[in-house]
Amino acid sequence: MMSVLFRTNAAGGRRELIRVGALGGFSLAATDLPAVTCQRGQQRSVVFIFLFGGPSQLDMWDMKPMAPAEIRGQFQPISTSAAGVQICQHLPLLAGQMHRVCLVRSMNHRMPVHGPACSELYSGRPYPLPPVTDQARREDWPSLASLMTRAGLHAARLPPAIVLPWHSQFMGQSERIAGQTGGRMGEQFNPFLLRAGLDRGEFDAAELQLSEASAGSRLQRRTSLLQRLQSAGEVSDAGRVGVQNRWQQQHDTATSLLAGGQLGAAVDLERERPEVLVRYGSTVFGRSLLAARRLVEAGVPLITVNWYDDSFYDKVSPHWDQHNHIFASLQDRLLPIFDRAMSAFLGDLGERGLLSTTMVAAAGEFGRTPRIGQFTQNAMTEKSGRDHWPHAFTALLAGGGIRGGQVFGSTDHQGGQVRDNPVSPADLTATLLGHLGVSAEDVWWDPLQGQWQKSSEGRRIALEFE
Repeated sequence: MMSVLFRTNAAGGRRELIRVGALGGFSLAATDLPAVTCQRGQQRSVVFIFLFGGPSQLDMWDMKPMAPAEIRGQFQPISTSAAGVQICQHLPLLAGQMHRVCLVRSMNHRMPVHGPACSELYSGRPYPLPPVTDQARREDWPSLASLMTRAGLHAARLPPAIVLPWHSQFMGQSERIAGQTGGRMGEQFNPFLLRAGLDRGEFDAAELQLSEASAGSRLQRRTSLLQRLQSAGEVSDAGRVGVQNRWQQQHDTATSLLAGGQLGAAVDLERERPEVLVRYGSTVFGRSLLAARRLVEAGVPLITVNWYDDSFYDKVSPHWDQHNHIFASLQDRLLPIFDRAMSAFLGDLGERGLLSTTMVAAAGEFGRTPRIGQFTQNAMTEKSGRDHWPHAFTALLAGGGIRGGQVFGSTDHQGGQVRDNPVSPADLTATLLGHLGVSAEDVWWDPLQGQWQKSSEGRRIALEFE
């Protein structure tokens, strides 16, 4: 089974539904962004895969085999199912899916600090504050998922944006990494979080469903009692009435999700055939991608999958942040997990006919330094690692009509600077929103600056489409 909660979190799954029930009310009340209203079978979705820590473009996607050893590293490029496209030798399964993938090798921005850089990728906006913390703040720009939450529910009454299996976060931090919330747009627009137990990546589907036969009638009685209490406590003060209306909207959405059971069914991986479970792998990342595929099938417009692996407890090189022993950690830990799950995910979407309506994007907050051992940001960087490098990195795009097997943009001979077709986080956000039918020109009110803000300052990437 899959679990809606971290077991270290005291809140229950049904209480989480009540908290995020606001997404239904506020989304329906917000009319300055259009709702995604495609009919069943035509629902467009985006799966945004965030590789927390910053994967090395030079050792995975943008290899430089003719460069000096201190740049090219220890790995060799291999041919793929896309003519003329090569990737790392330790991604053999994904190499067989590259005919479905576009490598955007010209991603870039200027922020070398994890949290602010994460914020730029999650939100598609330059970080608005001095880079003195990695943690989320009220002044952050809203995340892509928050923008979609505000855009509204579609006809199936499921959350418009879901994040799983956790909020990206460094060990010891009290807050999420920057950029994952509604930020200045408001916490009420935080996306729905489906938390998983991080030991095995299990979600508890029962937390999202009414399990007892009598539960439906009991919920109906409680709803009736709430309505009577609200009627008895009606007041004329417009502000208090507004609060009551928002609570009612939260309640209606939460009870609808519980009573319908679609969300719980979507993350119940026990319904999958054993061979499918094996294909994705038993890792947190593999199970999260399988849950994402099921959420796409259920009709959720935007699913964010945040990378997690056991290196969370590594103080020097957690996740994709390899400041030491980069080749060993990639070869033995990270690449096998990613290769297996990502190739299964893309193959599964393709075989089920979902890639035409589903756009997949995978990227970290930046890339890695051209030279091994080069110090730019983190004093713990050793001679066996690479440091932060936002000036050139790679994103993977697939589906949504994008022609697979293409490479967009390029870097110089060291993989350190973009040579042509630069792509910003804003451009990536505009591309993903555009696939979902949300124009970059749509606006929302920014109470911090007292002005209207566009959903994105970027332009859709000029990719080749089928």
